[in-house]
Amino acid sequence: MSTHTKKRITAVFLLTILVAFTALYIYPVFLMFLNSFKPFGEVVSDPIAIPKKPTWENFVYVATKIHYIQLFLNNVMITTIGIFGIVFFSSLAAYILDRRRYKYTKLIYGIIITPMLIPFQTIMITLLKAMNVIHLDQSRVGLGIQYWGFGIPMATFIFYNFMKTIPMEIDESAKIDGASTWKTYSAILFPLMKPVCFTVIVLDVMWIWNDFLLPLLMVNSSQKTKTLVLAAYTFVGQMNTKWQYAMAAMTLTVLPSILIFILLQKYIVEGVVAGAVKG
Repeated sequence: MSTHTKKRITAVFLLTILVAFTALYIYPVFLMFLNSFKPFGEVVSDPIAIPKKPTWENFVYVATKIHYIQLFLNNVMITTIGIFGIVFFSSLAAYILDRRRYKYTKLIYGIIITPMLIPFQTIMITLLKAMNVIHLDQSRVGLGIQYWGFGIPMATFIFYNFMKTIPMEIDESAKIDGASTWKTYSAILFPLMKPVCFTVIVLDVMWIWNDFLLPLLMVNSSQKTKTLVLAAYTFVGQMNTKWQYAMAAMTLTVLPSILIFILLQKYIVEGVVAGAVKG
């Protein structure tokens, strides 16, 4: 058997494995979409069957019951605030840490990224009490700001590694032309971070939009501050679960983030590749 044939067989084998794993992960999502078009009887009797008479009534009922437009805007507001702070502060921190290599730079960098190793469950009670003291609980703005603390460590790690690929000569040229530190960052270097910036945005949008635990702790007491995921959970009860409405609610909840991922997924690959190859 020739080397070329062996490579083709290996490629087909790996592709088959990847397709199998992809199908395994997509199947539950497919069932969610499938059952969102069924009445309760069909969901219970045969959850994997194709709907006999697909209906939009589940979506209409859910959208009306949970005030979908209001909660959708809540999600947009919280996600926007979270993404803005994560991208701005992490990219600025990465720029300073890479370009200003002082005695304690590595120590500061280590302190910034260390929270990635701390499970959220170990600090959630302390966080809840702290947010209550500074009046950032039960607030959409407050929730968006809290995501900065959880998202900045990973984003800084990604931006920092990407900054290493940008030649220092660019900074030196800007300095010769009279550009300040802020001008160099905002007008010259930040536009060069576009690939990795999109990577951070897509990953964090998926995380913040679909997060459940932090909103449950912080904004669960009022309909005006709830998120879509929390509203979808209201159809799941201990004694009785309205599965057709729960599936429709989850579909309406995750669909926007899935669409964003599909439209911007190529930027994830570009950002990862750009940060992995040092120029």
